[in-house]
Parts: sequence; structure tokens; C-alpha cells
Amino acid sequence: MTDRAALRSSPAPHGPSKRFRGPFTRWPRISDASLAVTMFLLAVHIVDAPGDAIALRSIDSVPVAVLLVFAAASVALYWRRSAPIPVLAVILLFWLVVSWSSGNSDLGGMAIVALYSAGRYSGELRWSYAGVAGAFVVVTVDGLLAHAAWAEIITGVVAMELAWYVGRRLRLRAERAERLRREQADEERRIRTEERTRIARELHDVVAHRVSMMTVQAGAAKVVATHDPEAAHQAMAAVEDAGRQALDELRHLLGVLRPDLDHDGLGPQPGLADLPGLVEEVRRAGLDISVTTENVRASLAARVELSAYRIVQEALTNVLKHSGPQTRTEVHLRGTQCGQGITIEVLDDGRATRPGPNTDKRPAGHGIIGMRERALLLGGSLEAGPRPGGGFRVLAQLPIGGPQP
Repeated sequence: MTDRAALRSSPAPHGPSKRFRGPFTRWPRISDASLAVTMFLLAVHIVDAPGDAIALRSIDSVPVAVLLVFAAASVALYWRRSAPIPVLAVILLFWLVVSWSSGNSDLGGMAIVALYSAGRYSGELRWSYAGVAGAFVVVTVDGLLAHAAWAEIITGVVAMELAWYVGRRLRLRAERAERLRREQADEERRIRTEERTRIARELHDVVAHRVSMMTVQAGAAKVVATHDPEAAHQAMAAVEDAGRQALDELRHLLGVLRPDLDHDGLGPQPGLADLPGLVEEVRRAGLDISVTTENVRASLAARVELSAYRIVQEALTNVLKHSGPQTRTEVHLRGTQCGQGITIEVLDDGRATRPGPNTDKRPAGHGIIGMRERALLLGGSLEAGPRPGGGFRVLAQLPIGGPQP
């Protein structure tokens, strides 16, 4: 699945879920209590009439002992989620006792609810199977006592099996959804860890470069100190400035774990000054791109320039990968009015013919998660998603000062 397909097929990582939640999910206890009362009223007032018809009866026509059994079975349904197998056993036992003693078989509806609950909420598959087998036995005994035709008995058995099967399928689907959710969370956590590792390596290179410059400037100041004090003073001022910048970068480096990974590059990391080269590179690849810059400060912290460059780079790579060459793309870099941040916006129309099957083997959403992680580590934010008129939009807000230590 690609970055854009992942966004279109799943909810945003930080947004509310749009999945419908019914009353049995929102208010389980109230719903179960209402269900128990409803099943009690149905068992008391609804009876089978000759000719497969349904008739109503008054509560006065129900023996007190049977009424108490109906009440006890209904109360048991309240615990159908927490103890589904015991609830099923109690209802089947009551059903068998009432059917054997009075020929009354009005607990079938409660048994169907209990079987569904056993399939839906029981994690003990062996006991769940035993409950289904017990229901088959009770349905058969009840049918034989009522001198019902075998077709009716078989129909009752199928109804019981279907109720349990529906519950079981829903449970398996919920378990699969939860497993996929955990796997996705683990994958996103792994991607964030890799991205933080990469950022740590890059910041390490920035700090090392500044310290190397400080060493060179301090050595130059030492050489000229005796015959050119003014040049030595300027060199030491440059050392002081570089030292402050290095400490500032170190504050953002601390807390980002950096495993012992192979280094894949030496020297200073790219910044906004390197954007023209990046733009020319993707333009040679066939992208129809334009870049605008407004009110962006000439000198930014290295971590900000590095993150801005990487975000633009990843966004343009996604355009080439998902929309192909000849896609109209716009890159806008804007400084905020108060001068405390920079906004990066990458827009494409997405109208070009898309390439063949995606050969990118990265996990779903890797690039977008990585860009978002870079923005969050600076105290900023990133939004990415389809545009209303077609195409895609990436919008990043990066504070120039970064988060407060």
C-alpha cells in the first residue's frame, strides 16, 4: 500500500474514528439490561399458536414458578458479555426444566441470544463448542416432548447454530481488526524510531561540522594572536558564535536515540540553499515544478533547514512515485508574519498518468510518517491528504526556534 493509499483507506493518525458505534457498543450495560427486560416480556407474552402462528397471552396465565424461571433467565442475560458460557448453561438448564415439567418451550429466544453471546464474547472455544452441543440436545428434547416434526427440530438446531456462528464470526473479525491495529501501531513506531535515528545521525554531522570549524578557527586565532590581535579577536568571536550554535543543536540531539548504525554520508547536511539543486534534479526527471519563496529568513538553524529540505524532498519524491512525470507541482516556502516560523506547502494536481504497479517496498505511509516525525521533533506540525479538486497536498509548519527545552 502506498503513502496516499494508506491515507485514503484508513483514518488519520490523530483524528477521531468515523466508525459507526451502535448502542450496544456505546452503552453496553444499559443495552444489556434493556435486552434482558425485552426478552423477559417476550417470553411471558409471546407463545406459539397452532399452525405456526404467534399468539399473545396475559401474565395471569403463566404459572408463578415458570414466571420466576423466566425472570431468573432474563437476569442472567445481563452478564452475557462477562460470563457468556455460564449464562448459556443457566438458560439451557432452565429451558430443559421448564420444557420437561410443563411442556413450555418459550426460552428459545433467550437461548439464541445466549448462543450468540457465547460465540461473540467467549475466548474458550472448547466450552463454546460444548454450549452449542448442549443447545442441540435441549432443542431436540424440547421438540420430542412437544411431539414436533423433525423438520421443526432441525430448523431449531440450524437457528441455534446460526446464532453462535454469527457471534463467532464477529469475534474473529474484531480480533483480526485489533491485530491489524496493533501491527500498524508497531510498524509506525518502528518507522518513527528509524526516522529519529536518521535525524540523530544528521544532527550529529551538523554538530561535528561546527565543532571542526571551531577547532580550525581557534587554531588560526592562536597563530595570528601575536602579530594581528584584531584578526585573532574576530576568529575567537566566530568560535563563540559557532559554539552557541553547536550547543543549540545538541539540545535537540539529546533525547533522540541513536543506535550504532553504519554512517551513510559525511560532511554537512543539506539545507534550503540546496533546494535549487533538488528542484533541478526532479525537473530533469520530468516533473513540472515551480518554487516560490516569501519572507524566509536568510539564516535559519541547521536543524530547521535540514528538516525543511527533507520534507520537500520526500514530498517531491512521492509526487514522482504516485503521479508520475509531467505532474504540475508547486512548492511554496513562506515565513510567518512574526518571523517565528516557516511554512512549507507542496501541491500537485495528480492528473498525470500514473505509473505501473508500485515497486516501492517501504511500509505503508513511511514517507508521510517520517515527514510528520521531523516536524513534530521541531515542535511543528504536518498535514497531508488529497485535495478537494484532485491531487495531493503536504503542509508543514516549522517553528524557527524549535520546541522549548
